[in-house]
Amino acid sequence: MQRKKECIAMLLAGGQGSRLYALTNKIAKPAVAFGAKYRIIDFPLSNCINSGIDTVGVLTQYEPLELNEYIGNGQPWDLDRTYGGVHILSPYQAKKKSSWFEGTANAIYQNMSFMKKYNPQYVLILSGDHIYKMDYAAMLQAHIETGADCTIAAIEVPLKEASRFGILNTNADGSIYEFEEKPKQPKSNLASMGIYIFTAEKLFKYLEADEQDPDSEKDFGKNILPNMLNAGEKMFSYRFTGYWKDVGTISSLWEANMDLLGEEPDFDVGNPDWKIHSRSPLAPPEFIGDTAKIGNSMIALGCEIEGTVEHSVLSSNVVVEEGAVVKDSVLMAGTVVKKGAVVSYAIVDENVVIEENARVGDEVGGSIAVLGRNITIGAGCKVEGGKILDKDYKGE
Repeated sequence: MQRKKECIAMLLAGGQGSRLYALTNKIAKPAVAFGAKYRIIDFPLSNCINSGIDTVGVLTQYEPLELNEYIGNGQPWDLDRTYGGVHILSPYQAKKKSSWFEGTANAIYQNMSFMKKYNPQYVLILSGDHIYKMDYAAMLQAHIETGADCTIAAIEVPLKEASRFGILNTNADGSIYEFEEKPKQPKSNLASMGIYIFTAEKLFKYLEADEQDPDSEKDFGKNILPNMLNAGEKMFSYRFTGYWKDVGTISSLWEANMDLLGEEPDFDVGNPDWKIHSRSPLAPPEFIGDTAKIGNSMIALGCEIEGTVEHSVLSSNVVVEEGAVVKDSVLMAGTVVKKGAVVSYAIVDENVVIEENARVGDEVGGSIAVLGRNITIGAGCKVEGGKILDKDYKGE
C-alpha cells in the first residue's frame, strides 16, 4: 500500500484568459511567457516544490497543448516523481457522464479520484495565473495550528479595487465571519488570493453536496466558501505581505514584467533562497553587438542585440537590429525588430516580425499596444498605443 500524502496541490490552469486578448488566442493563460525566461505557471509550480509539496494535479481545459508540452514530466521543477509528482488533469469521458469543467469547484470535483488516490490530510487549491513567491508550508502550519477546516490566503488591496476580489471580513484572531464575492460596497480591503487549504475530509463533503445542487454555479468563491461559512465551519485567513499580482489583464502583465527591472526590483526572481524553476529553451548565448545600447533590461539566451534596448524584457532568440529601438516593452521569443523600427510601451508575442521603420506603441506611455504571435507589421506602419493586433498589418 502506498503511503499517504500529508498535502497535495490542485492547480487550476484551464482558464481562457480572455482579458489578455491576442496573447491567449492559441494558448492557456498560465502558458503565457513572463520575465524573459519564464512562463506564468512556473511560479505556483516552483512555490509547490520549494514548500515541500511534491504532488500536484494541473487542471487544464482551454487550449492545453502548449501548456501540457511545457510541463512535460515535471523535471524542471523536480516534480518527476515515481509516486506523486505533477499530473495533467483534463476533462474526460466517463461511463455515466462526460462534461467540460463547469466552474472551479466542479473542476476539482471531477478529479476527486485523483485526490483520493493519495489519501491526503489536506488539499491546497491554487490558481495558475498569479506571479508571487509563497511558502505554502507556513500556510499549512497555520491551518493546522488553528484547527481550521479551510484557510484562505489573503492580501490587503487598495479599497477602491476591493470590489474586484472576494473580500474577507475577519475577527481579531483571523477567523472569518463573512465572505463577500466581488461586493459593490466592500466592508474591508482584505482580498482572497484564490489560494485555499482545506482539510480534505471537509473539502470532499462540500464538493459532493455542491455537485448535487442544481442552482449552484459550481464555484469556490460563490458557493463552496459561503456554504462552509453558513454551516459554521472553522475558517481562517492567512495574511500574505509579499509581492503578488494577478496578471489577468494586459496592463497588469506589463506592470509585472516592469517590476522585475531596476537595481532593487519590486519582485526579485534571482533570489537563490527561493528559486523559480523553468523549462529553459535551447538557445545559444546572447550576442551584443558593437552598436548595441542596453540599459536596465532583462535579456534571455539567444538574443541578438545591435540596436537600443531600454527598460525592457526580452525572451529568448529576440533580434533587435542596428538602428532599432525597444523601450518599456515586453518582447517574447523569436521576435525580430528590424532597422529603424521603434517599439515603445508594448507587449509583443512570439515570432513577430516588425519591419523596417515601423512604429509600435506610443513613446509617452499610456495604453499598451499588443501584437499577437506569428504576425508581421509592415515597413513604415504605425500601431497606436492600446491597439491589439492578431493578424498581419500593413497600415490602414
